[in-house]
Amino acid sequence: MPGKPLHGLPHRYNEMRTTKNSERLFKLARRYLPGGVDSPVRAFGAVESIPRFIVEGNGSKIRDADGNSYIDYVCSWGPLILGHAERRIVEALRHAAGKGTSFGAVTELETRLAAMICKALPSMEMVRFVSSGTEAAMSAIRLARAFTGRDRIIKFAGCYHGHCDSLLVSGGSGMATLGIPDSPGVTASTARDTLVAGYNDLDSVRRLFAGYPDSVAAVIVEPIAANMGLVHPASGFLSGLQRLARANGALLIFDEVITGFRVAYGGAQQLYKIRPDLTCLGKIIGGGLPVGAYGGRRDIMQMVAPSGKVYQAGTLSGNPLAVTAGITTLEILRDPSIYKQLEDKGDLLQEGLAASACDACMPLSIARQGSLLTVFFSAQAITDYTAARSCDTAVFGRFFRGMLEQGIYWPPSQFEAAFLSLAHSRQDISVTVKAARQVLKQIQD
Repeated sequence: MPGKPLHGLPHRYNEMRTTKNSERLFKLARRYLPGGVDSPVRAFGAVESIPRFIVEGNGSKIRDADGNSYIDYVCSWGPLILGHAERRIVEALRHAAGKGTSFGAVTELETRLAAMICKALPSMEMVRFVSSGTEAAMSAIRLARAFTGRDRIIKFAGCYHGHCDSLLVSGGSGMATLGIPDSPGVTASTARDTLVAGYNDLDSVRRLFAGYPDSVAAVIVEPIAANMGLVHPASGFLSGLQRLARANGALLIFDEVITGFRVAYGGAQQLYKIRPDLTCLGKIIGGGLPVGAYGGRRDIMQMVAPSGKVYQAGTLSGNPLAVTAGITTLEILRDPSIYKQLEDKGDLLQEGLAASACDACMPLSIARQGSLLTVFFSAQAITDYTAARSCDTAVFGRFFRGMLEQGIYWPPSQFEAAFLSLAHSRQDISVTVKAARQVLKQIQD
C-alpha cells in the first residue's frame, strides 16, 4: 500500500470508488458557479467524468470528499514542486499569517523574493509582482508595446499565456481541451493585432515579420510548450526567434509561468542559454499561493509606473503570504540535488509508461522535460499544435478514467502536462506504472 495514509484514512486502490459526495457537491456548485468550476479544465467534461472535490492533500497524495485517495500528478497544475502541505512552507505561512495577511504597502519580503529571482534568471534585472500568470503576460505585452511604440504581437498556435484578450487567439490549455478556437468577447480589432505562427516553425515567423514590417512589438512564446501537452523546442528554434526579434526591432518574451524553477532553477532560459528581453513567471514562485511576476531588462522595466508611464497596479501584488511561500520554496530549490532527484523520478515514470504501452501494443508518444511529462495517444512524435490535435482524445479519456479508478489523479486533458513533485516516491511511480499497464491493456482489449 503506497505512501502514508492521509490522517489515518486508508488508500483505496484497485477497487470501485464511490463518487456520491462529489456528485452532490458538483450539482450544488453548478447552481452558483459557471459549469460548477472556477477554471474550465477542472470540470472533467473532456474526459466524460465528473470532478472529484478535493478536501485534503499531503505529500504526493490527495483525498476527495468521498474518502478516496489518489497519487496526484496535477500538483495544482505545477506550483507544488515540493508536494502538498510541505512542512517548511506550512510553518512559514503560519508564522507570516500571524503578522497579517495583507497590508497594501511595501514589505521587505517583496525585495527578498525579487532579488532571488533576479539572481536565478539574470535576464530579469528588475521584477514586478502581480497576482497571476495571466496578469504577468498581459502586463508584459503592454510594456513591450509601450517600449517599441508598436501594436502587434506574434504568438504561437497552442501556446497559452492566460486569458487576456490579445493572447486568447489560437490558445492552448483549457481552450484546446474544450475545443474553443477563440473566445467570444475578444474584439476583432484586438484579434487583428495578434499574429499567429507555428511552434517550431521559424519560416512562419519570418513571413509574419515580412508581412507586417516595423509593426511587431514582441514575440511571446512558451520556451518549452506545456499547454498543448509538453512539446520541446526544435534545435535552433529559440535562438532563431531571438535573432528574428532583434533583427526586426521586436522584443522576445519568454512565458515561463510553468517552466520557471520547474525544468531548472533558472528555468528554460538556463537550459537553452537564451536571454529574453522580458520573462513571465508564476506558479512555483508563490509556493502554491496566487502569484505572478514579469521582469527583464532594466531599461524596459523602468518604463513601469511609478518609474515610468506604463501603468499597472494590483491590491494584492506582492502579498506577504504568497511571497513568504515563494521565498521558502526557492530557498529549498537552491539545492541542486533536488533537480537531479526530479529528473530521476521523471525518467523512471517515462520508462515505466513506455514499457506499459509496449506491453499493451498501444501507440503512445511520451514527451518529458525533468518533472514535466505528457502521454500523447499518437504513434508520431508531437512537435506542434497540429500534431497534438491529431491525438486520440477519446482513448485518452478512457485512460484518464481508468487511472482515476486505480487511484491515479492524472491531468484531465490530453493537452496538459503531468507534474511530478519531490514528494513522489519510487513506490508511487511503481503503483502508477502498474495501473497504467492494466488500464492500457483494458483499452486494447
